[in-house]
Amino acid sequence: MKWIDIPPVWLVACLLLAWGQARFYDFGLSFGGGWADLVGGLLVGGGVLLMALAVMEFRKHRTTVIPHETPSNLIQSGIFSRSRNPIYLGDALILLGLILYWDAVLALPLVPIFVWVIERRFVIPEENRMRRTFRAEFARYESKVRRWI
Repeated sequence: MKWIDIPPVWLVACLLLAWGQARFYDFGLSFGGGWADLVGGLLVGGGVLLMALAVMEFRKHRTTVIPHETPSNLIQSGIFSRSRNPIYLGDALILLGLILYWDAVLALPLVPIFVWVIERRFVIPEENRMRRTFRAEFARYESKVRRWI
């Protein structure tokens, strides 16, 4: 069951809810106009870019990208010098972008719900494992780089 408790599954679940809301329960609500498509596309693109940059750093440092495992190296370079969680941030940007693109107005609350779930289920336990593994090095990193942005 642990294989299903990964962030992409939570993202897909939220995306399905947003898509279903836009498709079947729009209640005539709309963000109005092409700006939502443009901003939505930019957010999705930005999210994919963040994720790609993060995966490149994981490969460069030869450590795991799997959320339930402890990494062998503490990555502090590249995109990780700006955010401790660029992949999760990318997930949130993709969710928000597709909500805008699909015109799923009533699905907007899914974004903070998704971020809350990801933080509780993945970010906090991962940071606790890294605190135990990397101790002072993680403390320094944590003090200079924010969790999200």
